[in-house]
Amino acid sequence: MAPKTPKTPKTPKTTKPMPPVLSTRALNRATLHRQLLLRPAPLTAEQAVHHLVGLQAQNTKPPYYALAARLDGFRPEDLSGLMESRRVARIVSLRSTVHTHTAADAVPLRRLVQDGAIDRELRMFGKGLAGVDLDRLTELTAAEVEERPRTPKELRERLLQEWPDADPQALGIAARCLLPMVQVTPRGLWGRSGQVALARATSWFGGPESASAPVSDRPADLDETVLRYLAAFGPASVKDMQTWCGLTRLRPAFERLRPRLLVFRDEQGTELFDLPDAPRPDADTPAPPRLLPEFDNLLLSHADRTRVVPAAHRTRTWTGNQAHRTFLVDGFLAGIWHLDEGKERTTLTIEPFTRLTKAQRDALTAEAERTLRLLAPAALPYAIRYEDPQDTA
Repeated sequence: MAPKTPKTPKTPKTTKPMPPVLSTRALNRATLHRQLLLRPAPLTAEQAVHHLVGLQAQNTKPPYYALAARLDGFRPEDLSGLMESRRVARIVSLRSTVHTHTAADAVPLRRLVQDGAIDRELRMFGKGLAGVDLDRLTELTAAEVEERPRTPKELRERLLQEWPDADPQALGIAARCLLPMVQVTPRGLWGRSGQVALARATSWFGGPESASAPVSDRPADLDETVLRYLAAFGPASVKDMQTWCGLTRLRPAFERLRPRLLVFRDEQGTELFDLPDAPRPDADTPAPPRLLPEFDNLLLSHADRTRVVPAAHRTRTWTGNQAHRTFLVDGFLAGIWHLDEGKERTTLTIEPFTRLTKAQRDALTAEAERTLRLLAPAALPYAIRYEDPQDTA
């Protein structure tokens, strides 16, 4: 009988190592560092707006409070001066909401997210635009705002002359969606007021009063924007970035960039991407209290917000569709604050969600005093009070 041929030993299967896990506290500290909230950053206001890829600006004051919480030596005049010189401006962009962007970012980012939330908003009002030639609408809008800045009401009235049977609100939304327009000053300037008036963004930034160079009307590069998002908000998942910008189907961009990125997991197993040289501080790094404005992007730019917002507090920062000003203790959302700017006194009221230790309360009070020294009227006294003093240990 012929001897049996010995079997070739099987090559052992190699298992791909699992990405390392980042705890919630580690994610918290990394995100705070990217958001310039672990320690005041030695950046100019313009550098900070660029690094943060814009500041949420649905109301006029939040960008000032956002920078006061983040920058070393910030003064309101720093941002106000940039707006007057047209180096930054207010424009509808991410998530179809108003943001303050630099001149270099405003139009390219707006173009990039055009087919996300902005175009979805346009489709929502489609029934009110029956019979409206959208190319003609864009042409008319451009002609109007090139002549001089127009209020939304003025734009609607002009467009209704062309399409009297259309829905006025839908016409205004369509104009805003189809043509990148900025809210011109004095709207948004510190200590001044002004109604919303719109100008074509490329003309506003490139005009004779602008300190910025003429801007591109082309969309921002998607891969470069992914890298910038991770620099400001990472480590993050694909869904996190989609939540931030309003776009969908971003997985291919992350896959293209995968060889250039590090990969982690959160405690639920979600895949997170990050820049190799980005800071990821130790989870026990101290995180001082910070007072944030309503709609701060720290709280709005991740699909999973537990890295900053404890699950127990998830619904406590909103009343209806209005966001409250919030504060962080030990890096996490810990309460809301209110500001009463009276004629004789400015009062900042702090409402903690849970008990604070004496050390936490003292540090939070010091941060509130710092904020008031920066942003409250210098001629008026100020006071800091707690909504329920019995709620502190």
